[in-house]
Amino acid sequence: MHIRRPRSLAGQLFTMQVVLMAVVVTGCAVFAYVAGRTRAEETARRQAITTAAAVAASPWVAQAVRSEDPASALQPYAEKVRRSTGVAFVVIMRPDGTRWTHPEPDQIGRKFLGHTGPALQGRTFSETYRGVLGLSVRAVAPVYDGSKIIALVSAGITVDKISEQVRGQLTALLMTASAALLLGGAGTYVINARLRRHTHGMNATELSRMHTYHQATLHAVREGLLMVDGQRRIALINDGARELLGLGEDTVGRSVTELGLPAALTGALLASRPRVDELHVTAGRIVVVSTQPVTGGGRRGTVVTLRDHTELQALAGELDSERGFTQALRAQAHEAANRLHTVVSLIELGRVEEAVEFATAELELAQELTDQVVGALGEPVLAALLLGKTAQAHERGVELVLTEGSGIEDGVLPDSLPPRDLVTVLGNLIDNALDAAQGSPGARVTVTVRTEHGGLLLRVTDTGDGVAAADQDEMFGLGWSTKGAGRGLGLALVRQTAVRHGGTAEAAPAPDGGAQFTVRLPLRTDAEATRA
Repeated sequence: MHIRRPRSLAGQLFTMQVVLMAVVVTGCAVFAYVAGRTRAEETARRQAITTAAAVAASPWVAQAVRSEDPASALQPYAEKVRRSTGVAFVVIMRPDGTRWTHPEPDQIGRKFLGHTGPALQGRTFSETYRGVLGLSVRAVAPVYDGSKIIALVSAGITVDKISEQVRGQLTALLMTASAALLLGGAGTYVINARLRRHTHGMNATELSRMHTYHQATLHAVREGLLMVDGQRRIALINDGARELLGLGEDTVGRSVTELGLPAALTGALLASRPRVDELHVTAGRIVVVSTQPVTGGGRRGTVVTLRDHTELQALAGELDSERGFTQALRAQAHEAANRLHTVVSLIELGRVEEAVEFATAELELAQELTDQVVGALGEPVLAALLLGKTAQAHERGVELVLTEGSGIEDGVLPDSLPPRDLVTVLGNLIDNALDAAQGSPGARVTVTVRTEHGGLLLRVTDTGDGVAAADQDEMFGLGWSTKGAGRGLGLALVRQTAVRHGGTAEAAPAPDGGAQFTVRLPLRTDAEATRA
């Protein structure tokens, strides 16, 4: 069985508008007809009163009434008045109602059909009454001879004649109403045709369902989506984009330049050409931005998609650290095998004491390094990181040293400062320092980790070529690197992580040459500081 699809929204609106216009036009036509008929009857009544009063006031009529044959004198006069004024009849009669004049001569001498009482009392009046000529609107006026009423005059217009006049007006009214209905229908059709194109022929239920799905999709998608209109204002933004860009609920309608975003990201959102998978750093995240300008229609805009690259980059950094640990362990295993072969060879040569002395020295050196790092850093993640980086530095011919006074107890770090972020900060700083120090005279990297003034201090110093004064702030930007294209994320992640936790990241020349990077992170949240 075929189920008929509901009419489109444009079709429903068109039908409703046409019906509404038809009702309004019909109502107006009926009102105009009733009002016109009422006005026509009132006009006929005034005309009858005026004609009757004028004839009754004529001195010639009073003189003719006093003549020997009033009928022969008054009939021509009455007909002349009737034709000139356009009334249906002018009847001049005795006070008892006997007619002297009538449009139909055979009615002369007969009794007048209608009321004459008010006129006999000296008052002109009007009424609607059915007489010889049919239903008519008539007026009766007295004719005086001094103070005596000597005759009565009645003038009237038939209702049929009034209706004929109204029908003529009604024809013009109906033509006007039909033209208005046709013009209104044509205009409504044009408007609804345009509405049908914009709604793609969907009905109200389908549009409502699409809007519901649209809203649900916007809130469900984790990726950010925003639309910028032709005036560079935010036209639409979902929850994911608000979270990634750190924006509030009042974003829609605001200009992109008023959002406080980094200049590079603002430029990407307003770009006239498409952008594909560009990395941008915000106050708290690294986002992948893709833009597509909208070229259809008169007003251009841009559709922007955002993806969070922060966790991926952090995981990539941890993976690089793990890879470095693996390489260091492989190097240590190779070196340990060489040392073991040396010990075995000494024993085979009968040099037992030298073998024991050599093995003991190597063991004490390794244990001393482990005890130093673990004893100073109670946080196991940081201790493991530094041990791995120490082995990696040794493999690359760089000495990695933990400064005296460094130390952090286990449990000092608040929940708001996860170990992963510390690995991101310290691991990237040490990697950059190892790259800078490798190959330099007395290659050395010094690491300082300690708490001071209610915060955590992380400082890494190298013996490389140092930092130019002009680059001390720019080097924390995304893409800045001296190692070629495709690099420049490490220091950007360092500053981003520091800023996200309310800290700072700075670069400066080291006192003994090279570069010195310092990161300070608060160990208490704002709420904890307020309670303290």
